Amino acid sequence: MWSVTVRSGMGMASRRQAEILKLLDGQGMRPVAELAEMLGISAETARREIRALVEAGSAVRSHGAVGLAGQTGEAPFDRRMRENAAAKRAIARAVAAGIGDGESVMLDTGTTTSFIARALLQHRRLTVVTNSSDIARILATVNGNRVFMAGGELRRDSGAALGASALEFIGRFAVDHAVISAGAVDRGGVMDFDLQEAEFARAVLGCGGRRIVATDAAKFGRQGFIRVVDFTRIDRLVTDQAPPPDVAAALAAGGAEAVIAG
Repeated sequence: MWSVTVRSGMGMASRRQAEILKLLDGQGMRPVAELAEMLGISAETARREIRALVEAGSAVRSHGAVGLAGQTGEAPFDRRMRENAAAKRAIARAVAAGIGDGESVMLDTGTTTSFIARALLQHRRLTVVTNSSDIARILATVNGNRVFMAGGELRRDSGAALGASALEFIGRFAVDHAVISAGAVDRGGVMDFDLQEAEFARAVLGCGGRRIVATDAAKFGRQGFIRVVDFTRIDRLVTDQAPPPDVAAALAAGGAEAVIAG
């Protein structure tokens, strides 16, 4: 049974959202138009209520349909996109603010870098190099951008190209900004849990005039087992909370700047 908190000025919206969640429970994906008809509201109102549920992480939306989070068989990458989403959006805005129109940027695969791609949608004439099909899809063919995507077999969970052919491809480029995400960060530097992703991220940083790691604070203190780079190999770490003292000291000793997103 759904528990609903009704607050002054938004009680009707809370009740509608609870009704939507109840209608979705155990039903998989249902068309938005069908939900609107069942609730006796307009499609626009239904979309607005569903948008709030998606932003809260209670529901997921795809191609005009919506379902409960955890009941839709969503891909692991889609699930990770909902984790710490507000922090990742803030980080993405901070990174995008340092990238100018007409500049070049290389982005590795990751949920944080996918948020960065979305934050770059208002930029113009970017040259983008990536191994992420999600990032390529977002930024290609808009605002005069040029997008180059590394080739190879795409991973089922992330839609990313990895391996020797992807590494060889990005080695041809020298970009203004090289941006990677991180699986873990401790005082020793940036780490990951996947060997191929770690190799690709390391190669990305080698292609950039400005080397940036974008990671939410949940990654601090995690114990990754594959070293990507130490802090002497990056220029800036952009995150949503101040790093722990030992990480902050290691960043300073390595000559890297810590930027805390708003």
